[in-house]
Parts: sequence; C-alpha cells; structure tokens
Amino acid sequence: MTMKDSNAAKPTAAQPVLPDAQTVTAVKHWTDSLFSFRVTRPQTLRFRSGEFVMIGLMGDPDPKTGRQKPLLRAYSIASPSWDDELEFYSIKVQDGPLTSKLQHIQPGEQIILRPKPVGTLVLDALLPGKRLWMLATGTGIAPFASLMRDPETYESYDEIIMMHTCRDAAELDYGRELIEGLREDELMKELLGEGALDKLRYYPTTTREETANMGRITDNLSSGKVFEDLGLPKMDPEHDRAMVCGSLAFNKDIMAILDGFGLKEGANSDPAQYVVEKAFVG
Repeated sequence: MTMKDSNAAKPTAAQPVLPDAQTVTAVKHWTDSLFSFRVTRPQTLRFRSGEFVMIGLMGDPDPKTGRQKPLLRAYSIASPSWDDELEFYSIKVQDGPLTSKLQHIQPGEQIILRPKPVGTLVLDALLPGKRLWMLATGTGIAPFASLMRDPETYESYDEIIMMHTCRDAAELDYGRELIEGLREDELMKELLGEGALDKLRYYPTTTREETANMGRITDNLSSGKVFEDLGLPKMDPEHDRAMVCGSLAFNKDIMAILDGFGLKEGANSDPAQYVVEKAFVG
C-alpha cells in the first residue's frame, strides 16, 4: 500500500456510545423548573405501570484520570407498560449533578437507562378494593401518569381519584393536559375500555397561587374537604386503597393520615391498603 493509499484509508474517529444508551425522541419544557422527555424503549424491557428505573448521563471527566462515571437517579416511568417509548417527568435543579445537565437534552441525543425496573407503586402491592386514591406532589405524579393510562387500573377499581398538589397552577399543567388528553383521545378511550374514564376523578390543588382548589393534600384529607367536594365517604380500609409519591416529609405526613383512617401499608411481598414510593424524593 502506498503512502497515498494509507492516508485515504485512515478511519474516522468512532463516536462514543453511552452504556445502556437510549435515544431521546421528544422533550417538552413545562415551566422554568419542570420538563418531560421521551426516549426509545429497549426491546427486552418489561415493567409494571408505576415502577421506576435508573437513568442518567455521564459525569464530568475526573481531573486526574480523565475517567467518567455515570450520574444516575431513580425516575418513575411516566408512560404505561404498553407504550413503545418511555416517558419521564423531571424537575430542573440548576446546581444538581444530574438535572443541571439532563434539562438540556435534545431529541437525537442519548441518555443512560438501566433496564431493571422496580418499585412499590404497582397494583399488585394492593389488596382488591373499590376506590384507588393517587396522592402526589410535584413530579410525584409521574408513576400515576403511567397507571392512569393502564387498562388494568380501570379494571381493578370502580373509582380512581388523582389528587395532585403544586405551588402554582402552571406546575399542574403536565397532569392536567395528560388527563384532558385521555378524555379526548378516541384510541385511548377504546384502549382503556368503554366508560373507563368516567371512573377517573381529578382533584388538583395549589398551595401558593390562588386557584379554584387550594390547600395541601394532607389538609384536604384531614379536614374532609376533598370527600365533601367529590361527594365521597371518608376512607375506610374495606373499600379504599391509596398510592403515595412525593417528598419525604409529605410521604410521612400522608402515611400518618392513612394509618388514622385504618389503612395498613403494603408492599410487593405483602399487599395491603396503601403503598408509598420511598426510593426517591419526587
């Protein structure tokens, strides 16, 4: 081979590929502090609606070794188990190791996704009941975004109540648009079953901005306001089941209230009347 031939055959540098890489397909920024995104789904990934996975990006190179370590965080899968893609809903933390980077992702870029779903916010962890209460603050609505789009949820309960509380009205937009979309999408209505969405009750509240419904979930449950507003009896362990996802303080407060109603905490290995996701702060 001549020198000229050698130069011509010089290979181009290989593009780096993330471990367990999936490609971003869509990104939507809801507020200055909230965004959602969709990524490709590994063909072998099976999960139950409500579970979470570890996702992330590579960290900055070590100043001494130049090596990079993955920055991973637990994220609930917001899309239902039947979806061809995976959806996630996230806060933006400007100085957060991961979200300071993740908030800038664009379609076509890659993220790391460890395909090992786990979690307690699954229907299997609850005993059969009549009403399912989904109690969330902030991005804690993500696992319920999955469950509200799963036919099994509507097959299992006569009523589903989605209580979601944020500080300001704009922070409720993700959940509101999702629920409105369910009611308007003919294919979704067909998938979930005839009359299924009539079972879904949406009760959004704010704690800072003045809106039609105000107050923390804890206060609205303790005072009985939500039961009065929706024309429902107070929770009881025979008929009511609950799922909880929010901050650590919120989770603890809600657990005390549910215990007061006579409900018992359950788990995958020991189903009961309510479950709490403790793997992360939503």
